Amino acid sequence: MKLFIKLGQFFFKFRDFLFGPVFLGSALLGKPRFPGGNPHLDLDLVMDLCGVAIAASGEVLRSLTVGYEYIKRGGLNKKVYADHLVTGGVFAHSRNPLYLGNFLILLGLALIINSWAVYWIGIPLFLLGYGSIIAVEENFLRGKFGKEYEDYCQRVNRFWPRGSGFQKSIEGMTFNWKRVISKEHGTFYVWVSGALLLRMISLYFVLGQEAVPQIRGLSWVFLPLVLSYVLVRFFKKTHRI
Repeated sequence: MKLFIKLGQFFFKFRDFLFGPVFLGSALLGKPRFPGGNPHLDLDLVMDLCGVAIAASGEVLRSLTVGYEYIKRGGLNKKVYADHLVTGGVFAHSRNPLYLGNFLILLGLALIINSWAVYWIGIPLFLLGYGSIIAVEENFLRGKFGKEYEDYCQRVNRFWPRGSGFQKSIEGMTFNWKRVISKEHGTFYVWVSGALLLRMISLYFVLGQEAVPQIRGLSWVFLPLVLSYVLVRFFKKTHRI
């Protein structure tokens, strides 16, 4: 357990520099493939649509979490920190909704790239990393908040959200759209850009030069995506959101 905690402290400190490159590296390591090996089967489009839907559901979960009651997961000085125990909003239904949202985004991207290395290397490393981070956070919260945290653990699942009673959990709260845009625009930009990039990579790996027209068409989506990102960054830097 101590070794797991040490591993979690390492991942907590360096996760911003590890998870993205590891996923991208595993995506490139294993050659993407079409379902059944046939690029003309509709299964490819189905998997892509399923991947986008799952990733979008992860973003929705993250946005609901941030919009109702925000918790700073970055800690203090790259170490786990909390000045109070957050149990409201989505946290009344799942103790780790942001991490669950991250996993759904990762799973959606994995379906889009459909690479053996993502399934066997990227996802297991992600689970190991975030599993150890959660162990560190739980150890900290249990030590700081004691019985209050133990009671919270008894009421709320570690991951899968309890579906009932959400309206009661947000009673009296106001959804903060500005905070969602300010805090989530980076995550949204990264996973949507990643989905487009992974789709282009998989098309080129499987179809070669035949994929160029499709890749060119997808590349045009980057323009409004980048412009919207720059616009949000401008509003954030000028303190308008």
